[in-house]
Amino acid sequence: PSMPGIYQWSIDRVGEQIDDLLNAGITRIILFGIPGKKDEVGSDSYLELGIIQKTVRKLKVAYPELLIITDICFCEYTDHGHCGVLHENDLHNDTTLILLGRQAVSHAKAGADMVAPSGMIDGMVGEIRTALDIADFEDLPIMSYAVKYASAFYGPFRDAVDSTPQF
Repeated sequence: PSMPGIYQWSIDRVGEQIDDLLNAGITRIILFGIPGKKDEVGSDSYLELGIIQKTVRKLKVAYPELLIITDICFCEYTDHGHCGVLHENDLHNDTTLILLGRQAVSHAKAGADMVAPSGMIDGMVGEIRTALDIADFEDLPIMSYAVKYASAFYGPFRDAVDSTPQF
């Protein structure tokens, strides 16, 4: 409701939107995942059968010309709404970094053309680069865009993905 005209699209209907985008000349997209089940560590974000991984694979088959960027973060996957793993009501940076690397690699394996970390976790780009390099994705670009926090869209984004932090 806070972003009129913006909708969530399920994996079975996302193709309808891609057809419209391609017809308008738009060949690059960024995907944000909203899993069916959230947990304390955002595990759907790095599972082979996670919502983003399934969507990327489907779109790459149907639209090979489409450049797919995937959001790398945890707020939309965690049941507490924070952008990482919590320990005693504090975000645990090092544990979160490891999982950000796993998430990026899983998106790359699914066929993402670029990963875009949006959290503000110390060392995230370096950790993601290392994880991608180890997994033989040395040429996969990383586009960090943590500036979204200063955007008027950040609040509505949190609303759209049902991820308002609990504290």
